[in-house]
Amino acid sequence: MNSGSRNLAGLATVAAMLADAFSVLPGDVRLIEPEEVAAINSEGKPELLPHGKHLLLSVRRDAPVRLLLTGHMDTVFPFDHAFQTVRWIDDGTLNGPGVADMKGGLAVMLAALQAAETSPTFALVGYDVVINSDEELGSASSARLIAETARGKIAALTYEPALPDGTLAGARAGSGNFSIVVTGRSAHAGRNPDDGRNALVAAADIALRLKAGGGPGLACNPARIDGGGPNNVVPDKAILRVNFRPQTTSAEELAHQLIRRSVADVSRLHDVKVTVHGGFGRPPKPMDANALPLFNLVKQCGADLGLPIEWRDTGGVCDGNNIAACGVPVVDTMGVRGGAIHSDGEYLMVESLAERAQLSALTMLRIAQGRL
Repeated sequence: MNSGSRNLAGLATVAAMLADAFSVLPGDVRLIEPEEVAAINSEGKPELLPHGKHLLLSVRRDAPVRLLLTGHMDTVFPFDHAFQTVRWIDDGTLNGPGVADMKGGLAVMLAALQAAETSPTFALVGYDVVINSDEELGSASSARLIAETARGKIAALTYEPALPDGTLAGARAGSGNFSIVVTGRSAHAGRNPDDGRNALVAAADIALRLKAGGGPGLACNPARIDGGGPNNVVPDKAILRVNFRPQTTSAEELAHQLIRRSVADVSRLHDVKVTVHGGFGRPPKPMDANALPLFNLVKQCGADLGLPIEWRDTGGVCDGNNIAACGVPVVDTMGVRGGAIHSDGEYLMVESLAERAQLSALTMLRIAQGRL
């Protein structure tokens, strides 16, 4: 079932399927309306974007130990994308849209919770499950829901895919997306070009300054410039789209300073008006003293199951970034082993479904036993 982030009909169908599937667990399943989110369109104006509903399951709200489990129902493949079917690559590998990222992870989450619920020990644990519809877009319409459900939790598990060899993501860089609107002045490109103020050139100047200002600990990717028009007209509007990946909160502040400095200099040099929209939707997620005990518990559970568990830092981002920023330790790659995500080569290693469900169930039971 296609559930691309902008395919509202597909998301609604998948949300209903998930609500039915997770209803086997105790507690209440609800579909939550998304928060309103505006983005800057190609004309440089804010525009509300549609989002699907999010699923929330709450179990034993008054339990002494509470966990958060998160996943997402959306994929990166739009409703008209050619990649629409699941097929066997070989006896142990499935290829299909979202099989690893993260419909396989949702299956793992549900199986682990069903297994854990059979243990009397787990009656001490309450938990919230959030499955959002916009993770691939940055979770802007579900950020508040995630922050609210993270409150008071001892730990969180998120079901992004692990690497094919089972390696988990450790520290993660943050991510910020910005739309920088440049307004100049149109003029005839041949008769009176000096009367114009070229917004496209000014936007390109900002892009070059931002890229040059990046470096170790702060990656910058100017990704697109919207604007321009006929060759004989000085363009008076341009919108620069740029992404930053800071590894630390200090690098995030450096990015803000770089944007302010570049915008001020270009505004003065090119005599244009510049407005900045956007921000850092994913804070950096460090591997710190708050995170290590949970990682070590997962590693020990893996060892007891005969699964070697290691982790490494990554520049990728997910809802684990936002959960960690709430002060809750999180392991955010508890999903299946797989790879080639976000491409038509995406695959799931089928044996990892049971393997990772066992890992999650044992981790949650160990937490219930007070071993975190």
